[in-house]
Amino acid sequence: VQLVESGGGLVQPGGSLRLSCAASGSIFSISVMGWYRQAPGEQRELVASSGGSINYADSVKGRFTISRDNARNTVYLQMNSLKPEDTAVYYCTAVLRSSSSQTYQYRYWGQGTQVTVSS
Repeated sequence: VQLVESGGGLVQPGGSLRLSCAASGSIFSISVMGWYRQAPGEQRELVASSGGSINYADSVKGRFTISRDNARNTVYLQMNSLKPEDTAVYYCTAVLRSSSSQTYQYRYWGQGTQVTVSS
């Protein structure tokens, strides 16, 4: 299973970016897809997740929107009103089963995409 992110980059404060993450490989079902981020010297933190419910970190509520295209095993993160403190490497994650016979679900991670918010 591979998760491939795209859409990161450099943006000015107040700007917008849209991240995409496509999961491919042996996938039977995906229960959760989401985004984490990690700034230099900080722990990785949840940004948003989409499973049975949608959850956001308090710091991004009202500015970021997560969405999924289940037919394409893809998750998006629309980021608006970006702030310098949003600067981090953003990681896509998915919790899934690779086959119908697999009892347990496993979490997979993408390689990360850099988001830099700076003037």
